[in-house]
Amino acid sequence: MPGSDAVKRTTLRSQIADALRDEVIAGRLPAGGQFTVKEIAEQYGVSATPVREALLDLCSQGLLDVELHRSYRVREFSYADFRDMIEARTLIVEGMFRRSAMRALQAATPQALASVRRRAEEASRAAVAGDLDILIGYDLRFWREMAGLVGNPYISDFLDRVRVQSWIFTVPLLRALGDLRGLLWDRHADLVEAVASRDVERAQQIVVAYNEHSLALIDGLCGDAASGREPSDTVGSDQGPTA
Repeated sequence: MPGSDAVKRTTLRSQIADALRDEVIAGRLPAGGQFTVKEIAEQYGVSATPVREALLDLCSQGLLDVELHRSYRVREFSYADFRDMIEARTLIVEGMFRRSAMRALQAATPQALASVRRRAEEASRAAVAGDLDILIGYDLRFWREMAGLVGNPYISDFLDRVRVQSWIFTVPLLRALGDLRGLLWDRHADLVEAVASRDVERAQQIVVAYNEHSLALIDGLCGDAASGREPSDTVGSDQGPTA
């Protein structure tokens, strides 16, 4: 079939990029970790071309940096970067609840809302159980589908990118805590219900509280390195923050 090789290569490129992105988010490819195209190609048993293309895709998403000697390094994000991420995702989500975007959310079909609700329920269960690996996957899908209701792919793409980056920064900090039950934000379903009931004010309040809790948690975990304060005594409280 004409062009079938190109299609296969494109599919393989996407699969490798997705797999590597998952490795970076989960911390199995840690921040600062360095590797070459050859090493990844050997790991996945594929040729160098789709691997190189996949790595360049991840560079464009801000997850990898190209080194001068043609290797790649997982980008290292700072606490200041994280605060900027929170501000960026706050502005993006706030934009979803304004004017035409909110009208699109309010016009979402029952089928679309049901799909987002399923993602929310799965994410909430994982959060309550303290299962970080399961939560990350469902949380990213939840926000992709929620943003997708607006019908603007730029909003979905921007939000997904900044959420992936914020997870990359916070995952090592959260893993260091061990037991995460009671710490991880589990109000995904509440946000869906606010959107479904056209309650813009409530939806905004949920998002604002979520981001405030994210900052409070990371302030506490980073301590002096983050904000010049000792680690917070409130980490592990009943407020339920997460990244």
